[in-house]
Amino acid sequence: MQLRFSKANAKIKALENVDGIKPYLAGKRKVYSFDLLSGHNCPYAKNCLSKAVTQPDGRRKIVDGPDMQFRCFSASQEVLFPALYKLREGNTEVLKIGKVSDVADALENAMPKNAGVIRIHVGGDFTTRRYFEGWLELAKRREDVLFYAYTKSLPFWVKLENKLENVSNFVLTASYGGHKDSLIVEHNLRNVVVVKSEAEAATLKLAIDHDDSHAADPSKRGESFALLIHGPQAAGSDWGAAVRNLKGVGSYKR
Repeated sequence: MQLRFSKANAKIKALENVDGIKPYLAGKRKVYSFDLLSGHNCPYAKNCLSKAVTQPDGRRKIVDGPDMQFRCFSASQEVLFPALYKLREGNTEVLKIGKVSDVADALENAMPKNAGVIRIHVGGDFTTRRYFEGWLELAKRREDVLFYAYTKSLPFWVKLENKLENVSNFVLTASYGGHKDSLIVEHNLRNVVVVKSEAEAATLKLAIDHDDSHAADPSKRGESFALLIHGPQAAGSDWGAAVRNLKGVGSYKR
């Protein structure tokens, strides 16, 4: 099994400039992500559910879920970039591991030696409780590394709340738009909502996270926030119009 971590994209690389993150990046340590195929490994996704699906001729196309409102930018990338698709496809091997400790071992062995911050899933989500617990076990072992994730796999989070309380380097954000959104209010989970404009975020009285600092900084783990819509959207959709109106603000482009 060859699991592979990815170098930081333009957005999460900006974490290097965030004061609350800098202690984890001392000694020239870097930001990385670990990703799975988008949509295929997002068991509770709803409003953002999209998948890159391989056709008989070998090419891939985007396939939207039945309740899709705004298209997953990460799934769109997997259509465009074959190497990215293959990397994430290969990482799904970790889901076949049977024991929590073995999941943690596999991830730890593959993690770059100079990793200081790990975003769990630019693509994909916590697909099983065992896999979720594997990451939690790894965070307990490696207190020198900061792990953070957006997730719609809220049942796993809720069932493990007691174990999460004392793991300061494992920071989660509940992502609205899934099949289990009711758990966010029920359990008072720190959360994020995708918005069409800065004005909408202001109306909701939410700060916009432009650089993942809200998501990753442990000192902000009690603060909910917003993300601006980004990535290609379905033709003719309101979300597509919103992306055009933003003129690149909130995008993952350099």
